[in-house]
Formats: sequence, structure tokens, C-alpha cells
Amino acid sequence: MSHTAGQQGALAGIKVLDLSRVLAGPWATQMLADLGADVIKVERPEAGDDTRHWGPPFLKDEHGNDTREASYFTACNRNKRSITVDMAHPEGQALLRKMAAEADVVVENFKVGGLKQYGLDYDSLKTLNPRLIYCSITGFGQEGPYAERAGYDLMVQAMCGLMSITGHADDQPGGGPLKVGVAVIDVFTGLYASNAILAAINARDNARTGTGQGQYIDMALLDVGMAVLANQAAGFLATGKAPGRAGNIHPSLAPYQDFRSSDGNVLLAIGNDGQFARFCAAAGKPEWAQDSRFATNTARVQNRPALLALMEPLMRTRTTAEWIALLEDKAVPCGPINTITQAFDDPQVQARGIRKALPRDADDGIAQIATVASPMRLSATPVSYRNAPPALGQHTQQVLQELGLSPEEITALQSAKVV
Repeated sequence: MSHTAGQQGALAGIKVLDLSRVLAGPWATQMLADLGADVIKVERPEAGDDTRHWGPPFLKDEHGNDTREASYFTACNRNKRSITVDMAHPEGQALLRKMAAEADVVVENFKVGGLKQYGLDYDSLKTLNPRLIYCSITGFGQEGPYAERAGYDLMVQAMCGLMSITGHADDQPGGGPLKVGVAVIDVFTGLYASNAILAAINARDNARTGTGQGQYIDMALLDVGMAVLANQAAGFLATGKAPGRAGNIHPSLAPYQDFRSSDGNVLLAIGNDGQFARFCAAAGKPEWAQDSRFATNTARVQNRPALLALMEPLMRTRTTAEWIALLEDKAVPCGPINTITQAFDDPQVQARGIRKALPRDADDGIAQIATVASPMRLSATPVSYRNAPPALGQHTQQVLQELGLSPEEITALQSAKVV
């Protein structure tokens, strides 16, 4: 598992064996790959990662026609190399064990104990490679009454309480619990997992304190779901009172929400008393900031209905663009509520180069794939964009050659449908 591309990345020289599928695990390994690690994504022969088939929408070929590959896969598999291995086959297991013996990190998201039968669990692999960092991602962790259950983002959004605080209140139009529009628990789990992996690499390799030994990382979607409740969980722990749904209103800040403008919607995110006073002065209502009901954030939260009764008709007197222009130089956070199309068209998004089109060097009719740039901006070891999300098995022969297999051995494995 040697790879020369991206050698200037922060994680250059780190080898990752990616046995994960769908989103949480691949999100973590894409972050490592963006930072320069050599990530080998292991997929099932012929079928591949489930998300290759989660469409529509599908990728377009060079003629603009739909292919059979869903765009979902491209969200979290950039900068990786794809190989196909049948891990149910003894020779496939042997190949993966050989790769793990040379790897720094293994990431998997099988059910608890699911890889033990193949000799690919942590206890089996650490005897081959004591330096190995092994990250397991499951719905509910390695122990507890739910450990054996399959876990999915939507299920965990419901179980951790996130849906109970997302959406409009029951007495409002459209009220009821809602999931977030992105699989946020999966994404957050990927973020936490990548942080844990980096911590384990440092614990192993730190020049002053490193142990030289790998370790096991147990990541659970439910744990992450509870953790990212953030201030809402803190409020419950402090008071014993469960927060409810309040739409776009912030439970601890006011005014911090969307308003109707004369031509649509506008968002105000006022986080302190100075911002509120500047808003009031710009809007021609300086007396509001002197009103004892609104002078402090705590008072504004306590008197939110009275404040909104004054603000809502005022906000409808200008267009969204007029409010943004009025407040932009007053250091009062104000902005539009964009569609995703509008977000990608935004001049700031374009100036930051958020859309990245990567050429796909595979004979599958797909010339290039657009992806979203990494938000990690490192000055000395920047993120690199080396490879588009790979075609299924695109790098199988290359990786096996690096593993030391001869062309004849590779041909034999292909004939036996091991790879």
C-alpha cells in the first residue's frame, strides 16, 4: 500500500484501509484522504458501496446522459483508490489482512462482531500490526442493550431528541418533528471519528510521548447524536426541562430568526445588545434599544412576543436586499435564505472556490465529477484534490501490484472472482 500522490499533505505517508460504506465512515476517510493520506476503499465486487446505487440523481456521462452511478457516492469518496475484494472468500480475507499489516488505520462500520468471522476484527489484526489504529463505527456502540441493532441516521435523529427540537411547534402551521435536511448524525460521526483517528496517530507517533502502539476506537451514532445537542442538552441538564420545537427562533437569543420581508424572507442573527442597538438605530427605531423590555438579551427573550409584534411589520417594509444593504456596514448579521442553487451562485462561495471539478481517469464515460471543496484551509500543508471519486474497482490492479502480487497472481484472483 504505497502511494506517491499528495506527498506534501499533512497526512502524507499515512495508509488507511477503508472497509466502511455509505456516509459516516466514508466521510471520515475522505477527510483523511483530503489531508494527504493514502486511502484504499474496499468494495464488494460488482455491487460496490451501497451509495453507488442511491439515485436519482445520477452522474452524467460526457454526452449529458444519466449513468448508472448515483451522485450520492461522490459526496464522500474523493481522493480515494477503489479496489474490489470478496471478503467472504478466504483468499480475499488473506489479501485484506496483508493490507492491514501494512496500514496505519482501518475504518469499518459493520455490525458489532461482524468482521470477526473473517479474521478482520481488531483483536485479529493487532497481532499482525500492533501499530494499527482501528476505528469501528456502529449505530449504538460495542456494548449496551442496543449494541446488536443496526443504526441509521434518521433513526438516531429521532432517538437522540434532535427531531423533537427541529421544526415548528405543534400549534403552528406545519408543526411537528422534522429531520434535518442532511444526514447530520452521519456527517458529525465522520468528523468525530476523523478527530479520534488523528488523536490516536499522535498518541502513537508523538516524538515526546508516543507509545508506538495503535488502539481501538469505538464510535457510535447515538453517542454523537447526544453530543451534538450542544446547548440544548446543556439547558436540559441545568433545568431538567426538555426544550421543544420553535421553528427558526433561537431559544436563548432574540431577535435571532427569519422574518418576512416585502419580497421574501430575511434572516437576522443578533447575538448581543450592541448589535441590537445598531439594528434599532439603522431601522429608525432607536428607542427600542432603550426600552427596558428589550435593552438586554435576557429581557428580549423574556418579552419575545412583544418584540416580534413590533419587528414583524417593520421587517416587511423593505426588501431582503434592502435590509442586507442597510445592515451590512453596521456589523449586524443579516442575510438571505438561499436555495442550494443560490448558495453556489453566491459571489463569496465562488470566490472561495467551493465547487471543485475533478477529472475522472476511468473508462466509464464520465469525464469529470464536481465536488464540494474541503473547508480545511491549511497554509503549509493544504488539502489536495488528487483524484475524483473513483470508479468501482478502478485501482484494484494497481494496489495489488503495490502489495507485491505478480500479474499472474492477480489474473488468478480475478478468475476466481476474489477481486
